[in-house]
Amino acid sequence: MEYAVLNNGIKMPMAGIGTFLLTPDEAEASVLSALESGYRLIDTANAYVNEKAVGRAMKKSGVAREEIFLETKLWPSFYEQEDAVEKTLERLDTDYIDLLLIHQPAGNYVAGYRLMEKAYKEGKVKVIGLSNFNKAQIKEILDICEVKPTVLQTEVHPYAQEKELKAFLDKEKIVIQAWYPLGHGDAALLQEAVFAKLGEKYGKSAAQIILRWHIQEGNIVIPGSKNPAHIRDNFDLFDFTLSDEEMEEIAALNQNKRYYTSTPELLKKYVEMVPPVDEQK
Repeated sequence: MEYAVLNNGIKMPMAGIGTFLLTPDEAEASVLSALESGYRLIDTANAYVNEKAVGRAMKKSGVAREEIFLETKLWPSFYEQEDAVEKTLERLDTDYIDLLLIHQPAGNYVAGYRLMEKAYKEGKVKVIGLSNFNKAQIKEILDICEVKPTVLQTEVHPYAQEKELKAFLDKEKIVIQAWYPLGHGDAALLQEAVFAKLGEKYGKSAAQIILRWHIQEGNIVIPGSKNPAHIRDNFDLFDFTLSDEEMEEIAALNQNKRYYTSTPELLKKYVEMVPPVDEQK
């Protein structure tokens, strides 16, 4: 395993399992499979409505809590609820969260950030960060924060490398975490000739080459899967290294092509949407 050192000195695994769009049963099985395969980073969120399942899998795995880096996100409809963090801890059945993120720059996200800072100061959260924020929104948080964000979770993949944003984040010592690290499963991306060539050279799949590129770029990755074989393959990234020339070949694929675009209308809907967290299994 390779690690990123966050701006408060905490070490975070560079590769983990994501649970977006997984039902509670699927999330529990996937997290168990991931932990058995050696993963130690798990990503969930209030909005995924599978936090209880993630907590169960952690307990069932037999892996010591302090060995697991647990990450979740506050949803906009909870930003102004004083007990939002405590309720999240209860659902996960844990005493602390390793990384807590503001999920969307919607509604009163400053209030949500203040909740996370309070939880950080109380020792309930080890590090805090942001998700889906753009440069201007990150600057707004940097201008008012008492505890600096450590991680930005956002869309990054070879077709959307976010080079300008990354340069800004590097100066601020904020690490990128990539969701859609494989480009939302875009066949065109996975079938790029460079990945076939490098896959043949290293004995790896196109997905493994892309994930290795991310890690060498300094991007933390959290590909999701409910297939145990894919889960194992997505973690088999640490026995080879791409050369500088190969990294440049992949860098040349950048098209600034995103699969998710935030809009004011979408952000408004997020505020109005209340995930049924109390009904999850």
